[in-house]
Amino acid sequence: MPFRFFICLCYHQKEREKGMGRLQNSMKGRPGKCLVSKAQIDALVCRLAKEISDDYKQRVSIEEPLLLVGILKGAVIFMSDLARALTIPAAMDFMAVSSYGASTTSSGIVRILHDLDTSLENRHVLVVEDIVDTGLTLNYLREHLGARQPKDLRIVSLLDKPERRLTDVTIDYVGMEIPDEFVVGYGLDWDEKFRNLPCVRVLE
Repeated sequence: MPFRFFICLCYHQKEREKGMGRLQNSMKGRPGKCLVSKAQIDALVCRLAKEISDDYKQRVSIEEPLLLVGILKGAVIFMSDLARALTIPAAMDFMAVSSYGASTTSSGIVRILHDLDTSLENRHVLVVEDIVDTGLTLNYLREHLGARQPKDLRIVSLLDKPERRLTDVTIDYVGMEIPDEFVVGYGLDWDEKFRNLPCVRVLE
């Protein structure tokens, strides 16, 4: 593990231990105000699909489609809508990782729960994320998947929480930035609850 990444993990773990009791006591575990409406989400998905389609239209084909790698479980709904809005050939695979559990902050320790069935070698790969906050999980995924020798590797995320960033990470396509709030809905959950909400809401 690179030393700088290890320092980030240690720092984040200390901050998490200091703040988790306060966070869990203050939250009631129910959806509050709508932060991103369904109409806004639809517009974001359409914009991202157009940007991605324009960037890849000369590089992919039916024989060599863009490989969408969805990060389970949060990205499932976003990836489904994004895939249908693309105007280029695309294939799909899924990977499950965990750094949250029942908490409201990332632990910074990434566990692979389900790996890909598809080889990434010499493929155009687009990792599909629901949200990026600390960047620790995404940084790990970029290094881990990049080692599998894809032709290129890019990342799209519907939401970005830059105030939470603990490590530098490049997101090639971003739907929108949101404030430092724990959000649920449109695939995002709290302890496996609220994924099916049609808009993104702040957890109270």
